[in-house]
Amino acid sequence: MSAVDEKGEKFKVPTEVARIMKQWGGHQVKLAAARGSLPMSGVNLVTVLFIFCHGTDEELKKEALKTLKDLSPAILTTVCTRKETHPQILDLIAKLHYGNMKVMEPLLKHTLVSLKTLLFVAEHARGDVLDLLANNDTVINKTSALRTLIIDNPHAEKVTKLRLGWQEEVAPEAEPEPKVEDSADAALADDSAPEDEVNQSKYQQLLVMPVSEKIKMALTGDKEWRTLLIRESNKLVCSAVLKNPRITEGEVLMVAKSRSSSEELIRLILLNRDWTKLYEMKKALVEHPRTPLLDAMRFMTFLSEKDLRDLAKSRNVTQAITNNARRILMSKKH
Repeated sequence: MSAVDEKGEKFKVPTEVARIMKQWGGHQVKLAAARGSLPMSGVNLVTVLFIFCHGTDEELKKEALKTLKDLSPAILTTVCTRKETHPQILDLIAKLHYGNMKVMEPLLKHTLVSLKTLLFVAEHARGDVLDLLANNDTVINKTSALRTLIIDNPHAEKVTKLRLGWQEEVAPEAEPEPKVEDSADAALADDSAPEDEVNQSKYQQLLVMPVSEKIKMALTGDKEWRTLLIRESNKLVCSAVLKNPRITEGEVLMVAKSRSSSEELIRLILLNRDWTKLYEMKKALVEHPRTPLLDAMRFMTFLSEKDLRDLAKSRNVTQAITNNARRILMSKKH
């Protein structure tokens, strides 16, 4: 059994899914399946919905699309982590959930994700999802078009664009007329002028900087250096940024809010009581996927009812966090 996608290309339906679909007789049964009302595994459901989305029945297509949009991140994450998941299914999920970091993190790392999907994400994503793509050198180096789309993305941060080779345009300043008496001195100065290292962007310097120098700059550098170096893949470098005595609580909070921050960065934040006593920091750490569960649950006891209600229905945290938020809310009612 096969289906046809939006480009007219054939999609081979898995045997198990084909067997399930053959048992459906009338339109009403198919409609129930498109609405996610029939019992089947999450993987099979997503496959069925994909088939309906590319079918000729407009009602099934409409209901299947709605169901796919409303599916829980847990189901979609399971699909995106399966190595057998078809690239076309990954593409459809990306187009519907490109703003959901929990779904997009495994999807963008999938070995079968297509270039078409990556280009779509580069053009439309924002925040942590865009950062995740921009910092994946293996993917970015596939084609220069990815770099171009991210740089042109209005949601891309300046640091992200600099990392990809973007250069900020600076309006040329009008040169003042040289004084006659200074012309000889100017000629001599031209001969002895150093190379334009001073004006070289910090990102360009970073490209050729050895690890030892990066660590030193992470420990002592200004905010622009810290913003660049916190994204380094080397643990020693990015960890050194958090040990910089000039780092602000606002910068640390941004690290805690970024879902792409590593376990090591989260660990260092948890060790600093001055940072974790801040309410927004507690909230960010509860929501971060790499915060140890016991720490996250401990911080949840400090959160407001509004934030707990948001967590109780959030699709961007684990089920354990959602359940604990509901439990705390229930206990407050009694």
